Amino acid sequence: MRYYDKLIFELSHPGRTGYSLPASRQYPFFAEKCSSGAAADSAGFATVLPNNLLRGTALDLPEVSEVDVARHYTNLSQMNFGVDTGFYPLGSCTMKYNPKINEEIANHPLFTGLHPLQPAETVKGAQEVIDGLDKALAAITGMKHFTFLPCAGAHGELTGLMLMREYHMARGDAARTKVIVPDSAHGTNPASAAVCGLEIVEVKSGADGLVDVESLKPLLGPDIAGIMMTNPNTLGLFERQIGEIAKLVHECGGLLYYDGANMNPLLGKVRPGDMGFDIMHLNLHKTFSTPHGGGGPGSGPVGVGERVLPYLDVPRTSGFHGNFGVMLRAYAYILMLGKQNVKMAGPLAVLGANYIKESLKDCYKLPIPTVCKHEFVFDGLIDDGAREGKAGATTLDVAKRLLDYGFHAPTIYFPLLFHQAIMIEPTETESLETLDEFIAVMRKIAAEAAEDPDILHGAPHNTPIGRPDETAAARNPILKA
Repeated sequence: MRYYDKLIFELSHPGRTGYSLPASRQYPFFAEKCSSGAAADSAGFATVLPNNLLRGTALDLPEVSEVDVARHYTNLSQMNFGVDTGFYPLGSCTMKYNPKINEEIANHPLFTGLHPLQPAETVKGAQEVIDGLDKALAAITGMKHFTFLPCAGAHGELTGLMLMREYHMARGDAARTKVIVPDSAHGTNPASAAVCGLEIVEVKSGADGLVDVESLKPLLGPDIAGIMMTNPNTLGLFERQIGEIAKLVHECGGLLYYDGANMNPLLGKVRPGDMGFDIMHLNLHKTFSTPHGGGGPGSGPVGVGERVLPYLDVPRTSGFHGNFGVMLRAYAYILMLGKQNVKMAGPLAVLGANYIKESLKDCYKLPIPTVCKHEFVFDGLIDDGAREGKAGATTLDVAKRLLDYGFHAPTIYFPLLFHQAIMIEPTETESLETLDEFIAVMRKIAAEAAEDPDILHGAPHNTPIGRPDETAAARNPILKA
């Protein structure tokens, strides 16, 4: 058994300890028990806690040395892939590097020492950060103001849709109960609309991957509350007819909601407010480099234009100022780049995506051969090795094989427009050397698939855990040891 395969309890040996506390003159028994590595019993706490709060038996803790603890948890941390350990080309999620200056600012004791129940007059510095971030995001997006209440992107979507409903209800327009969602949209869009009590109407994309305006026109009417879009869309393509779409939706009385998940390539170049969007959310954990994944921390502030501004919630933060640490990180990132360098992020992301796409289109099927923005989609391998009854390599096989070469897999089987979708987004923070290495590995995997797809069928081969039965895991989850 490898070192990191063991539980911390399996490394335990009686009498072994990883720390030593000096004897306490006031509580000598407690200090003695702690320094021995054994748990203090109730007598050790007798002078500290009332009897009704004391344990009846000793706490069962592992007895390990400091080096055992350090190696155990360091090895565990290395089993988890993150943006600090390697390239993370996860399409539609903008997994960019998190600058450490952001962490330093967010962990400054003058911020971390604040209490959420302090009087407002004692936290003016924190309020200045919130106001500054509000102004910066408004300038970048073309919105009027933002609320920082939402704690994630989907939470932002729900908040934005509730604002949309409030706008119509305040105008006595209660019949507007439908929201138009493109077939290429993020899955959270129809889900958020449904949670908000709205009916989803799907609009189809054309062969070019963009919203089909002629298909949109018959859907518009007095029952439409608005349309949810992201631009560029989930295929990484800029919706060139967004001006006409905005005009049509506004003429029918609806509003435009912008899903900010794909805002990264537009930084400093194009603003959703200028495209005609009335409401939008931003993922601070995507576009503005704050930590992403693992269930949080997130932040999905919602911005509004002139039409919806009167309905924006006041105060514009939650009771405890939203996820303030995340907001600090995002604001530090914006200030560090400055106006001029913020404008570089989008073009560099677009350049990287097109570089990878053009370098691999002879190995992987490119369903829409055009210039992309921050991300693009392949539709599986050109030669998957399927011959004479032999099963060919799938998109899942490619993703698993990438793990053997030290890369995280891109998004797969999304969007649903393509059967073997492979969605790749490099972000602007990756170097040319990293992109070249990724391209070389993707080409090597394509060659392996053509020559012997069984290599891919069994991947990954070099990770601590091999390929699990994902269907069985989903249907029969083991939720405890």
